[in-house]
Amino acid sequence: MGAAESVALANQVEELEQQILEEKKKLAEMRKQLPAQPVDDYQFTAPDGSQVKLSQMFGDKDELLLIHNMGKSCPYCTLWADGFNGVRHHLSNRAAFVLVSPDDHETQRQFAQSRGWEFPMYSHKGTTFSKDVGFESEDGKQWPGFSTFRKSANGKIERVAKAFFGPGDDYCALWHLFDLLPNGVNGWEPKFQYE
Repeated sequence: MGAAESVALANQVEELEQQILEEKKKLAEMRKQLPAQPVDDYQFTAPDGSQVKLSQMFGDKDELLLIHNMGKSCPYCTLWADGFNGVRHHLSNRAAFVLVSPDDHETQRQFAQSRGWEFPMYSHKGTTFSKDVGFESEDGKQWPGFSTFRKSANGKIERVAKAFFGPGDDYCALWHLFDLLPNGVNGWEPKFQYE
């Protein structure tokens, strides 16, 4: 490729990056226009075995970012959670931030300790929460992603947005960094441990 072609291609890349940023802004605005969905005040189990309601997860905030994690058996969900652990202080400064999974509270507690996770975790095992909010199939298969909620002064809870996680999404920086390598992702998959 000659110098002129190289400059032209670099300009196209820059233009496309700008278009993608503009489209992401449009997507964020469109999500805000979707009607909020009323949500029950579900009960979860904390790592110490105590019962915690969804409304309590907000703490002193009126907005909650809730991660739907598939549990200890999923290396992909673990990858996302590892990343969130690194930015948990930033996230929880803006809104309440928690992670929920179908694992029982003791499994969650042990796994979180092994990973060094410091964000709040709760088990939805034995509840219909995941299915009711669209992160579990009829046959019990879990899907990863997030839901955002708001709580009104009268205690009413509504979900205002949701998205699913998967390779290449905007919620794990790793994929975008790999895209910049000469061979891209190159078949890489996350593992619980690396040599």
